Amino acid sequence: MRRLPEPKLELTVFVVGTGSLGAEIAVARLMAPYFGDSTLIWANIIGVVLLALSLGYWLGGRLADRNPTSQGMYTLVLVAAVLLAAIPFVADPILGVAVGALDSVEAGAFVGSLLGVLALIAVPVILLGAIAPYAVRLGVERVEEAGGVSGRLYALSTIGSLTGNFLSSLVLIPFVGTTRAFLFFAFIIALIGVWGLARARYALAPAAFILLAAIPVGTVKAATPDGAEVIWESQTTYQYARVIEFDGRERWLELNEGQAIHSIYEPETVLTDNIWDEYLVAPFAVLERPPANIAILGNGAGTTSRAYEKLFPQTRIDGVEIDGELSEVGRELFDMTNPRLTVHTADARPWLESTRERYDAILVDAYRQPYIPFYMTTVEFFDLVREKLNPGGVVMVNVGHPEGNDDLETVLGRTMAEVFPTVMRDPAQDTNTLLVGTTDRGAGPARLRAAIPSLPQEIQPRAREAAARLAPRLPGGEVYTDDRAPVEWLIDSSILDVATG
Repeated sequence: MRRLPEPKLELTVFVVGTGSLGAEIAVARLMAPYFGDSTLIWANIIGVVLLALSLGYWLGGRLADRNPTSQGMYTLVLVAAVLLAAIPFVADPILGVAVGALDSVEAGAFVGSLLGVLALIAVPVILLGAIAPYAVRLGVERVEEAGGVSGRLYALSTIGSLTGNFLSSLVLIPFVGTTRAFLFFAFIIALIGVWGLARARYALAPAAFILLAAIPVGTVKAATPDGAEVIWESQTTYQYARVIEFDGRERWLELNEGQAIHSIYEPETVLTDNIWDEYLVAPFAVLERPPANIAILGNGAGTTSRAYEKLFPQTRIDGVEIDGELSEVGRELFDMTNPRLTVHTADARPWLESTRERYDAILVDAYRQPYIPFYMTTVEFFDLVREKLNPGGVVMVNVGHPEGNDDLETVLGRTMAEVFPTVMRDPAQDTNTLLVGTTDRGAGPARLRAAIPSLPQEIQPRAREAAARLAPRLPGGEVYTDDRAPVEWLIDSSILDVATG
């Protein structure tokens, strides 16, 4: 049987190049549910990839000088493909540790898990980086052509990286998911490796990747709490999301591998014994009547709008949710059927900029655990909020934070105070504080107490508790602006501060 000719070096470096940058995009997506997608995370990922590529270039040159054969190069290609395919599966238990570390604020495990995941991508990228100098060594037959060969091959490698970047972000991740994006790049790289080695038994590697791609992604997700079962899950455009159900009744919408609960549904009541209940009573520390209209920035599956439907049925609601699949699951599984709710699938701040409506209350609950988008923590954002409020209106911001740490709350309170003369805090939960801002200088707990007799009976106890907790904002803090809002640094340092006592 005639042996097929080896793949051209140009094709090899192009295909391998797609994997290096495609994997960078995919690993960012893999880590985002656990660590967020802040500039710090991206800096870490880009730094690790660049360092790995540099080490790969050095390693590839050394190996090529020692063993200048195509067999040596294509062996590296195949090994890199196998390691690339393993990333989403090996990362799962490490990321499980990360979830527990973040939940209990164990800094050592949190940082260790982050470094562990970054190490997962570093090893295959080192091998991928080694291919270009190896190919140059094999492609140069005369010293006179060294410049042309190396320039051509590195240019094709870079074009491959750009192709992998756009293919990963625009096609693979949105349509087939993160795990299968890794497997796709591993598959095409393995094909090049098998072709170059020309040994049939190595074809088992790409065949195995096809089988792995057929495995339902949900089978590698985090375990459910005791007494619960997963009744819906999806890798949406923005995150992994699932709905768990307890005893066929209570339902939670979980995002980010269960680290964050974004909506709760109980058939018998619209109350949750959680932060959502505060949105029902806090407005009355400012308003003397139920709000005629509100905007919810971060609507999730509609927990708050469902409560307003029962308790304040005349209130019109604009619910803004960037992830359209969460709105769909809200309608299907969370009774999000309020006839006075209009759902907008959009990013909250651009939407608020574009709307012509004015509101009695604006509710801000737009976290991607544990981070809040920086552009929703700034003076410019709260200027926009004030512009979209009716005179005497109220803004309420859910501030999530590690238990025992108030750094983010302090900064947000100080920033809000640049815009709103009255800023109050309601430390409703150990890990959630509601900040309340208004231009009404007479707002406060006394007004909330006076409103209690007129409120629906179900929420009167909560209103009394909120009035007892309501106090002026914490002193201190710096003012965040669109130009400088280091919210990622603040949250990361908060986690470390709590962990170290």
